[in-house]
Amino acid sequence: MKILVTGGAGFIGSNVVDAYIDLGHDVIVVDNLSTGFKRNLNPKAKFHELSIRGKDLSTVFQNERPDVVNHHAAQIDVSKSGDDPIADAEDNILGSLNLITNCVQSGVKRIIYASTGGAIYGEAEYLPADENHPINPVAQYGVSKHTVEHYLYLYHTLHGIDHVILRYANVYGPRQNPYGEAGVVAIFATQMLTGQQPTIFGSGDKTRDYVHVSDATEANILALERGTNTILNIGTGVETSDQRIFDTLAEVLGYNGSPNYAPVRKGEVYRIALECSKARQELGWSPRLSLKEGIAQTAEYYRDLARRSKDD
Repeated sequence: MKILVTGGAGFIGSNVVDAYIDLGHDVIVVDNLSTGFKRNLNPKAKFHELSIRGKDLSTVFQNERPDVVNHHAAQIDVSKSGDDPIADAEDNILGSLNLITNCVQSGVKRIIYASTGGAIYGEAEYLPADENHPINPVAQYGVSKHTVEHYLYLYHTLHGIDHVILRYANVYGPRQNPYGEAGVVAIFATQMLTGQQPTIFGSGDKTRDYVHVSDATEANILALERGTNTILNIGTGVETSDQRIFDTLAEVLGYNGSPNYAPVRKGEVYRIALECSKARQELGWSPRLSLKEGIAQTAEYYRDLARRSKDD
């Protein structure tokens, strides 16, 4: 199968690319490297360095003719979406619409879309939130990601192109960028390893649903052939506080400092966890890695990264 992966040099996208290639698929990566890195690129993938917003995307589709598109390219910074909502919409809505129309024109059979379960529901009315929970995002990022879900439904209705929407919880693990606003596990681990004081926004009781990137990747493998024209939460159903993330990483890394506490940032929900029984039913998917195991693996990755940086 020929699969085009947008954002394939990024955190989750590059892990998905590796998995597809390991399964024997022919993979094309489109990434403008605004947040992705060349070091994440699988050498067996064909790489096109360009934005999904550009007109040159059509040339890639005309030449490559993929069977499936896995869409991970996005502006993912919640704070940035509030500071510059127009740029957020240009990347996440207009870029996605450009991609979808190219899919239709080139005969793509299926689109797998990386949406958000962490930001799309807003302040939860009940937990864990299932796919039928009201959509009331409190950040522009959640609005832009949800808008694309409507376009996917529309283009299936008008043109018959199938889709699978994966609403991710907070994905963490190897290759997550520790220098952005997203990815508290990567940020805390890197700060602890370099002797910096991590900052917790709030009192530490704000919760998220943390799912390891290996489990998110497995959902993308299963979605190649299962779960047609559906929306699926991908998470654990468990709330984990910021304080617990800090304490677990501190224990694993031997960090003896305390966190700095700062005011909660605008656009961040207070509590979230995702109900994922639908993904079990339709994909045969469930998370395999416990938080403790995942944190330990991730901490070791950033420990090795810190060692290599010192050697360089």
